[in-house]
Amino acid sequence: MKIGFDHDKYAQLQSEHILKRINDFGGKLYLELGGKLFDDNHASRVLPGFRPDSKVSMLLKMRDQAELLIIISADDIEKSKVRGDLGITYDADVLRLIDAFRAIGLYVGSVVLTKFAAQRACINFQKRLESLGIKVYRHFPIEGYPYDVQHIVSDDGFGMNEYIETTRPLVLVTAPGPGSGKMAVCLSQLYQEHKRGVKAGYAKFETFPIWNLPLKHPVNMAYEAATADLSDVNMIDPFHLEAYGQTTVNYNRDIEIFPVLNALFKQVMGYSPYKSPTDMGVNMVGNCICDDEACREAACQEIIRRYYAARCNLLQGKGSQAEVDKISLLMQQLDLTDESRAPIRCARTRASETGAPALAIELPTGEIVTGKTSNLLGPSAAALLNAVKKLGGMDDALHLISPTVIEPIQSLKCDYLGNNNPRLHTDEVLLALSICAATDENARKAMLQLPRLKECQAHSTVILPQVDDNVFRRLGVHVTCDPQYQVKKLYHK
Repeated sequence: MKIGFDHDKYAQLQSEHILKRINDFGGKLYLELGGKLFDDNHASRVLPGFRPDSKVSMLLKMRDQAELLIIISADDIEKSKVRGDLGITYDADVLRLIDAFRAIGLYVGSVVLTKFAAQRACINFQKRLESLGIKVYRHFPIEGYPYDVQHIVSDDGFGMNEYIETTRPLVLVTAPGPGSGKMAVCLSQLYQEHKRGVKAGYAKFETFPIWNLPLKHPVNMAYEAATADLSDVNMIDPFHLEAYGQTTVNYNRDIEIFPVLNALFKQVMGYSPYKSPTDMGVNMVGNCICDDEACREAACQEIIRRYYAARCNLLQGKGSQAEVDKISLLMQQLDLTDESRAPIRCARTRASETGAPALAIELPTGEIVTGKTSNLLGPSAAALLNAVKKLGGMDDALHLISPTVIEPIQSLKCDYLGNNNPRLHTDEVLLALSICAATDENARKAMLQLPRLKECQAHSTVILPQVDDNVFRRLGVHVTCDPQYQVKKLYHK
């Protein structure tokens, strides 16, 4: 993988910029965190060299000055809203986030329940948090929010909310997901702080879109592909252009709400510190790109992956045609086709030759290996074995796994666990390979090649079983699938 992003420069530059913003506001800053702090895999895919924990690494430089507020909407608790990427409810994710932040030495000050209206599930969650020794504050629905500025910025608006006691100059405001009320909490705290004579300010830390990249840069377009289900659209910031004569990129929701925020700032602080939504941001990512071409190529691959994921989701009843159409339009604007992703043609050619599903993996060397469906292995498992053999310089005809290991696994699957398919999946193949590695030098050498598969591109001619998809994800292989099932059935596991 060609590196296109300077992680060390980012950690240094970003922390310096945030500290400057704290000083600009007189010593206290409420920083709204957009996107993911942990496991920001989208950023690491489109900015090669950006680590999934880059934001956390940067924040650790300021750990002594920072505390975290975790925001969750009472409505989301009541509805048992689930994080799609983790499969856990928002309230459970609050506990996960607290554990994760504490584990790396970041201080979690409290949890804030927004839109609190005495919902039963919310009350129970508050009691649970307090029993664990976690401070909890409640913010209430405000009639006319966000447009009735005079009512919002009054004792009957923000004044009704419980004042959140904070002790450090940098207050990081995060949440399990969008729509939790992070910005409203920040603005409410500004109102409360200024009533108490405390100087404080607000800023937003959101990675995408990158304000100082062109509107149609593939990295910014990849963000549109990633948020196609939210109907986010990148736009030139008209407020910034008018104020400074400088073209910058923001997205529709921030641009649409800025006039309201501007009025709120004037009411809360007596003046507005910002002339545009771009001004509110502190994102330095665009200044740390060291190879633009590498980032462009990585972003183009991400858009293609998003396109195929959207088509598979549509087939599985988890997506919409509008999402597919939007990403398709982005591909057309960048002249991206199936030929732009090398493994697609190879996988389809192999499937045509064998008359069965196939999978292709593009290796770090640029070579492409394929795997076909056989009596012993599924295409994913076959391609995985072929890949480690190629990377290890081994003969393609070499058998890495002894039949004496494969046969008991097949017997366990079919004779004892009631499985009708004797073919081994990727997890079973890796387990068998690890067993053989204890006594076989070639198997041990093959195992050592697995880390080299990270960031490789792959394509399957059918939707992968969940177990194979999970293994490739853990290995760091980026897989796309043709939107079709291996068998013609109505029910698929």
